[in-house]
Amino acid sequence: MDKDKVADSDAVTRTGAGVQGAGSAKASTEPIPEAREIDFVTMGMFIIDDIHHPPPLPPSLDIIGGAGAFSALGARLFSPPPTSRTIGWIVDQGSDFPPSLTTLLNSWQTSTLFRHDPTRLTTRGWNGYVTPTDPSRRSFRYTTPKKRLTAADLIGTPLLHARAIHLICSPLRCRELVAEITRRRKDAAYAKDPEGSTYTRPFFIWEPVPDLCTPDELLNCTNALPMVDICSPNHAELAGFMGSDGLDPETGEISASQVERSCEQLLASMPLQSYTLVVRAGDKGCYVARNGGRKRVVKGGGAKKKKKEYVRGGLTADTDMFSLFAGLMQDDEGHVAREEIEVDPGLEKWFPAYYRPEEGNKIVDPTGGGNTFLGGLAVALARGKTIEDACAWASVAASFAIEQVGVPTLGKDEEGNETWNTVRVDDRLKEYQGRL
Repeated sequence: MDKDKVADSDAVTRTGAGVQGAGSAKASTEPIPEAREIDFVTMGMFIIDDIHHPPPLPPSLDIIGGAGAFSALGARLFSPPPTSRTIGWIVDQGSDFPPSLTTLLNSWQTSTLFRHDPTRLTTRGWNGYVTPTDPSRRSFRYTTPKKRLTAADLIGTPLLHARAIHLICSPLRCRELVAEITRRRKDAAYAKDPEGSTYTRPFFIWEPVPDLCTPDELLNCTNALPMVDICSPNHAELAGFMGSDGLDPETGEISASQVERSCEQLLASMPLQSYTLVVRAGDKGCYVARNGGRKRVVKGGGAKKKKKEYVRGGLTADTDMFSLFAGLMQDDEGHVAREEIEVDPGLEKWFPAYYRPEEGNKIVDPTGGGNTFLGGLAVALARGKTIEDACAWASVAASFAIEQVGVPTLGKDEEGNETWNTVRVDDRLKEYQGRL
């Protein structure tokens, strides 16, 4: 999923890249403290990539990859210590797990649940090219059995109670995961309190897997939308649901008009509620589409009250229907409950990619950029940012992921501030927001 640039054409690299200084190669086996607050967790896998470049470059081996690693990176970029501990994820280590990668991951100081299993190999992937002369046409396959995550993997850890959860899966599995995670969270809340007062619903950010972004899966996709807060396909995945390729037939480039039209068609099929699509469109940036919908708001508020129980089948010929309906409209204190309809005006907006077209030479490898984008987006929403601000965070996060093969280098500047690739994330975010 990643490729590496190698200066020595005769060398074969085995490196994770991206960390300055030495550190312990022993994975932390300490459990994550139960009381720790978690802003973000990903259900994506950690994968070790072997990248086979077009000739004459040699292969690059043992490169950090997978949606789990890159989405965690996106959230971590905006979380210098001690906030880094609010970023949670799971890393399954097999008997072949390189110590250098453990050192790198420990340097991030996140709430990482390392699970070492000497009886299996780490999930690994082969990355190559369909056509060696066309670097845009990538190919991927697993070379060892994959170990995907389930809701059960979160039980007994604070990761289950994360404010934002990143999912990367098919539409059907998305529905299953959301339902199961929600059930597990409610079970945990009611185990602590009979009223379940500690239960909170997380933000669910869903990234569809490309293999199942097809017209046959469109109905399943629309059934998944009500269960998530953000659905974020890339331009090709969105087009796949709609039966097209998402490209301009004349130029072969990503078609912004096709992205907009596909979003309009998809959201038009779901008119009774507000849904948000965030489409990742490569060098075109990202497009946010949220259809207008109605939100029911009851005036008054206060503590959550137990619902009244009404006996079914209690109507008789002499029932006073006027009094009955008047009673049903009253709250527990005898006041008539008044309801207002809050109208969401919707949103249709493009956000540019961080790197402008003339800065294409700064992009080394776009692999992982989309996952990193969603990690930044999710953690921003978890911390109360608007979808517009979250897209700015996401665009900046993606920019760090594509500047090299693998992950960016973590360091510090002369003032002791955290940097990635020698740049402070906040500085890059301010500069990007200044353009909007």
